[in-house]
Amino acid sequence: MKSILIALRNLNRQKKRSFLLGGAIAFGIFIIIMIDGFTGSFVQNIGDNFSHLFAGHIFITGVEKTQSGRQVEIIRDGKVLVDAIRASMIPVKYLTRSSGFRGSLIFQNNSVMQQVVGTDWNDSSYIRDRLVLKAGSFQNMKNPDGLIISDKVATKLKVRVGDTVLAQLRTATGQANVGEFQIAAISYDPGFFGSISAYATIQHVNELLNIPEQEYQNLGIFLDNFQQTDLAAKTLYDTLSAKVSMFKREPASSQSQNPMQAMMKQAKDESWQGTRYRLFTLNDILNSFHLPQIVAAINTAGLIILLILFVIIMVGITNTFRMIMYERTKEIGTMRALGMQRTNVRNLFLLEALFLSLGGAIVGLLAAAIVMGALHLINWGTTSPLFLFLKEGHMTFSLSPLQVIGYIILVALLTLLAAYFPARGAARLNPAAALGATR
Repeated sequence: MKSILIALRNLNRQKKRSFLLGGAIAFGIFIIIMIDGFTGSFVQNIGDNFSHLFAGHIFITGVEKTQSGRQVEIIRDGKVLVDAIRASMIPVKYLTRSSGFRGSLIFQNNSVMQQVVGTDWNDSSYIRDRLVLKAGSFQNMKNPDGLIISDKVATKLKVRVGDTVLAQLRTATGQANVGEFQIAAISYDPGFFGSISAYATIQHVNELLNIPEQEYQNLGIFLDNFQQTDLAAKTLYDTLSAKVSMFKREPASSQSQNPMQAMMKQAKDESWQGTRYRLFTLNDILNSFHLPQIVAAINTAGLIILLILFVIIMVGITNTFRMIMYERTKEIGTMRALGMQRTNVRNLFLLEALFLSLGGAIVGLLAAAIVMGALHLINWGTTSPLFLFLKEGHMTFSLSPLQVIGYIILVALLTLLAAYFPARGAARLNPAAALGATR
């Protein structure tokens, strides 16, 4: 306890020096906490936003082979899937049913390739929550032929709300078809995969695909929490495998190519009769965009920045403690003459370094918390280019307690290492020589 009090007194005795060293440590902690806090919520926010745009966290599609060998993407018997979902006991929030196609939208002499997703607009809050309309309204989707497109697609086609566009597509069985849509609304395109889909009614899309009204192509499952996706998918896959024919979740070829492409390629490479079902998750889709690798790269860059900062800080700490040792030579000699052991002298210096690191770390954490809180209060708007990285227009930050504790321990160890050699040098001073050095 006496050593602790002396160490605290010494730090307080030279406030300016302690403030500068502690401030440098606080700055390093602030930077790494801000980076990790952002990346911690990066995937979560993207997952939440994409889950609304793609209509689910887990997806089930059916692939049927006709007698001629043609593949048809369709789910005819949805009841068996819904029963399996209930039997799996996964935490389902609600289910969505959709059909879609990729085709050309044409208006006068302009055309654009576009993915069109048909959904039930009587229960489509997941889309309404993420689409920001620049023109038109969701009420216009009561029109069975209604279509919502992004402003960039609208600009390419030179269309306005109320205009009628043609759609060229292939039916579910591969025949060419042409249909009409009326522009019900134009949504703001935030720029990051914003034009990935246009939205229509499932009834009209099924009609164009030549699919019966009660059938569909994709069953989407919203969970209570995006973080539960992988575990829930595994549980559901095991339950489904006992009831229907399933494609493998991780094809062997996925090791050498995009996992989503590998799953789609299974239907071409394998032979079967009847209908087989494919289960994939939002994480599988995000992995195809290399988002986990991006997050890992950002975190690695943050750690490298922290280490570089602390190499510089360690040099400063080492030099500072050497100066302290020379300044306190007489004091050290006096303490040694009064019976203080070498280890106690060394530990006294190390305690000062430890308190310096802990104080700096706490200040850095508090500064990061204040800045993160202030940034979270700012509403960047759902029209921001950062929209898909935000949660309802606000920046969010997520850090695990273990991460924070780990960084504090790392900073403390590096600071102790920097102060160790000057502390050892102080402990080795001869008491008589130390007393005489200042005479």
